[in-house]
Amino acid sequence: MTRFTIAIVGRPNVGKSTLFNRLAGKQLAIVEDTPGVTRDWREAAGRLGPLRFRLIDTAGYEESYDDSLPARMRQQTERAIQEADLTLMVVDARAGLTPLDETFSRLLRKGSRPVVLVANKCEGRAGEPGLLEAYSLGLGDPIPFSAQHGIGLSDLYDAIVAHMPEEPEEPAEEDEPLPVPAVAGVAVVDADGVEVLDGDLLPDDAPRIIQMAIVGRPNAGKSTLVNQLLGVERMLTGPEAGITRDAIATDWEYGGRPVRLVDTAGMRRKARIDEKLEQLSVQDTLRSIRYAHVVVLMLDAELGMDKQDLTIARMVEEEGRALVIAFNKWDAVTDKETALADLRDRLEVSLSQVKGVPVVTLSALKGRNLDKLMGAVFQVYDTWNRRVSTAQLNRWLAGLTEMHPPPLVAGRRLKLRYMTQIKTRPPTFAIWASRPDELPGSYQRYLVNGLRQDFDLPGVPVRLYLRKGRNPYASKKK
Repeated sequence: MTRFTIAIVGRPNVGKSTLFNRLAGKQLAIVEDTPGVTRDWREAAGRLGPLRFRLIDTAGYEESYDDSLPARMRQQTERAIQEADLTLMVVDARAGLTPLDETFSRLLRKGSRPVVLVANKCEGRAGEPGLLEAYSLGLGDPIPFSAQHGIGLSDLYDAIVAHMPEEPEEPAEEDEPLPVPAVAGVAVVDADGVEVLDGDLLPDDAPRIIQMAIVGRPNAGKSTLVNQLLGVERMLTGPEAGITRDAIATDWEYGGRPVRLVDTAGMRRKARIDEKLEQLSVQDTLRSIRYAHVVVLMLDAELGMDKQDLTIARMVEEEGRALVIAFNKWDAVTDKETALADLRDRLEVSLSQVKGVPVVTLSALKGRNLDKLMGAVFQVYDTWNRRVSTAQLNRWLAGLTEMHPPPLVAGRRLKLRYMTQIKTRPPTFAIWASRPDELPGSYQRYLVNGLRQDFDLPGVPVRLYLRKGRNPYASKKK
């Protein structure tokens, strides 16, 4: 059964995203005292007491009907209203009603969906005049509320439950795992330190949701790619750079495998970032990289790979995430062979720590080569999860050290005694050595490159840790 959907709407800067975060139980949407921060709609699993619902945060509604960005934001808000089962219209009680509030309320009254009026910022007496004024909108009794302080949640609960269908409770089977409740402000992580979001707590035989973040410089085509993959105009796109501000996650399925697509804000060089809002957007993008499984780095094929792209790629490697490079706007490139050769040379020289990164040429606008992109994503994800048996590793280590022994240090040969894989995601190995601190970095790189080549680990970070071998005679000393 489709989950009950609630859309939060209103003019800019009335506290919609603050209410969204309150009901989601997490700080998901960027909140800043600036009108028009939210542009794309954002979805999350909402909860209020025992109630569970799908929550949509929308851009501030503005009267604009041309081809401008505010007009495209208005169209998305209207789509969210049509998709929702209940609309929460938020007004600013401290600022009072504006003509835009009245225009928006007329639009909602004409629709067929139920509407609950929320008078936000009602903490203290400053909001009382605006609360009384809200009765004139003709949307019923306004709920005095404070999204920032959580005042009025019981009244909001009563208003929501009045519109939710009554569903008979089905007894859970004995073998069915009980859902793990999310705690506000606390991220649940799996055994590998990767955040588990709503919907990831699945039975062991269920396919794991692949967290796929799409990152890159502004105007590289990230949101266009997401829209093409989803088959709907889910994200705002246009010629303006920096349209996306939040990291927007959307659940999706491709080839029977569940995927959580995360569209992120464009990342410029740190020296060029001077606005607080852009700083918050970049922090949101960095968080998306940190909790992703696979990161798709979008490049503009007409501009090639510059220093900022390499910086982002190194961030992905340092976080231990799998990387795929998408060379977008490929149809606009005239000399394709030279452009692709330049990219591969740049990767070979400047990103040697992640050899074999998959590179896919595509056109997000025309939807070309999207199947190749997803094939590369699934392949590198499987590689990122690969495990090698301890027996294989020790046979490999013996053969490698026999062919190229460790160097002499102070006239004594370093001994590599034992090796095992200690974790996946990314593949991480440990070697017990006689004097691990003295093994040269060049020889460690030789081992890592051998692991990557012999066990087919291209395009993912490979971690290698050295540990001191245990002295079997230590316990006999007196």
